[in-house]
Amino acid sequence: MGLKIERLNKMTKKRASRNRTITLTKDEQAVYYNKCILADDVKPEPSAIINNVISGDTFKVADILPSGFVDLLIVDPPYNLNKAFGRTSFKQMSDDDYAEFTNNWISKVKHTLKPTATIYVCCDWRSSIVIGTVLEKHFNIQNRITWQREKGRGAKYNWKNSMEDIWFATVHQSDYTFNVDEVKLRRRVLAPYKVDGKPKDWVESKAGNFRDTHPSNFWDDITVPFWSMPENTDHPTQKPEKLIAKLILASSNFGDVVFDPFLGSGTTAVVAKKLGRHYLGIEFEHEYCALAQKRLEMADSDNEIQGYSDGVFWERNTLALQKSVAQEKEEQEETMEQLTFGDFETK
Repeated sequence: MGLKIERLNKMTKKRASRNRTITLTKDEQAVYYNKCILADDVKPEPSAIINNVISGDTFKVADILPSGFVDLLIVDPPYNLNKAFGRTSFKQMSDDDYAEFTNNWISKVKHTLKPTATIYVCCDWRSSIVIGTVLEKHFNIQNRITWQREKGRGAKYNWKNSMEDIWFATVHQSDYTFNVDEVKLRRRVLAPYKVDGKPKDWVESKAGNFRDTHPSNFWDDITVPFWSMPENTDHPTQKPEKLIAKLILASSNFGDVVFDPFLGSGTTAVVAKKLGRHYLGIEFEHEYCALAQKRLEMADSDNEIQGYSDGVFWERNTLALQKSVAQEKEEQEETMEQLTFGDFETK
């Protein structure tokens, strides 16, 4: 069973002058789309497809892909909802049909994974029930992450839906990558504890007092992309770069291959590139393929990830603090250079 689609009319949006959403002109769409690999041109060798965006249907393209070359699989499939994606739309199914849809895409991409590979699958609360059950038939479930997206309209006769899940699974039960020190969260210390007058498990600085904490499976520090963020696009279900960065840093190493079979506007590929990983993505919508290529080009000159700096993830609304810490660190480095140079001159 493939993706159910129907053609939709595209509407032109009017934007405020301060809107930073990444868009494409007609000329840009043609230029960037030509940088993609067409489904008919896919070669079954890793060297021929790595660091590329494939334009095509995952259910058809995946069979051509080589086996055992992927270290990390990040999947953001269509949730089981009626949702428009550019010129196409996904139609809600029964739970049984959605389970079959899930089983089909897993079966298609499973051969691409290394024996030590990790899998992350995004879902909402309803599709999470189905996806988790199917995923367990193929892989070892390690955990379920819940993240607070805090966006969307309130419901009159139900609780506002502001949470989503990410299933964390591995091919092998115990042989997989998990870099816990790469994904620590920096929190402000409100009640500092000292031993013999010195900070215990926290750092005192001019910018404030901070503690780098181990990550949990509940994330409340994520901001969903919106119009004033430089990573924002018109994709209706775009995931934040910060969220994908956590997955990539935790479960892959520098130079590893990250694969996203439902690439969308390219977030997984962009973040992988920014963090020194290789990437591969498959996307059905031509415009999103082109948009992904534009974002990948932009990453050549800007590899910042909002909410991630100084080797740690930060709480929401701490941009000023991040800048203060970066400035203090720069001043300390300049002082050390001056002291070192001065000491060298006296010898």
